[in-house]
Amino acid sequence: MPRILAIDYGTKRCGIAVTDPSKIIASGLTTVHSKDIFDWLEQYMSKEAVELIVIGEPKNLKGEKTDATVHADAFVKNLKKRFPEMKTARIDERFTSKMASRTLLESGLKKKDRQNKELVDEVSATIMLQDYLASGF
Repeated sequence: MPRILAIDYGTKRCGIAVTDPSKIIASGLTTVHSKDIFDWLEQYMSKEAVELIVIGEPKNLKGEKTDATVHADAFVKNLKKRFPEMKTARIDERFTSKMASRTLLESGLKKKDRQNKELVDEVSATIMLQDYLASGF
């Protein structure tokens, strides 16, 4: 069964999460440098069936677009060019980094490990994917 992939897109790196084949559980997968994301996606999707890619949509506290939204929108546009048959969905990513940091703190990780931005991005993608699954897609 195909999986759902989530990407927390950033200009430096992308946090990536994926569901299990039954689309019940979201798990952090990895972090990829943004410049390498399309090569990584091609390689991953050649091995695993993916039916949908969920991409975070940056917004400010008022729900308006931010400077980061422009970059995420450009990424989605390029993603649709590279993988025209792939379905995509956008999800509000407000507070996911803060929630990821809190999750890492509550998990008992040492301060040095909690400051690992790659881990924060991966957990953020997992939170986005969990939110998407909870929405009943």
